[in-house]
Amino acid sequence: MCGAGCDDAPPHLRHDLSVSAYRVAEAAEVLGVSDDTLRRWIDAGRVPARAGDDGKTRVDGVDLAALAKSIADHGAEGFGQVSRAAAVSARNRMRGIVTAVKKDTVMAQVEMVCGPYRMVSLMSAEAADDLGLEPGVLAIASVKSTNVIVELP
Repeated sequence: MCGAGCDDAPPHLRHDLSVSAYRVAEAAEVLGVSDDTLRRWIDAGRVPARAGDDGKTRVDGVDLAALAKSIADHGAEGFGQVSRAAAVSARNRMRGIVTAVKKDTVMAQVEMVCGPYRMVSLMSAEAADDLGLEPGVLAIASVKSTNVIVELP
């Protein structure tokens, strides 16, 4: 919590643990592409989308996670976009989408795509459950040395 004169800007994206679909602007920010690029991909049938209750186009979180993983694995060239990996530098805190969660009784491996970067974090299964981490959930990867800490925005 900040006092008077706080410089912390509010987050650009909304977040709710029950989020299952993203507005085009949110999905584009997660992928590190423009809204127009994502709309072209939707119009071309490369990305599944639907109209939300408010009439705005939505991309389901699971579909967005699959697309983010595909772009991270193979680049965005197949989608008409040159990879931005060389143009965007990593920061200590990166907003992204969870693409996979593998859990056993003690530990969880959480994979995320943050723009052009694939991040993997190991944490307790209890922490992953408490955060509600599953494919399609928006999260923040906080990088400290060789550790990746996953937080909710």
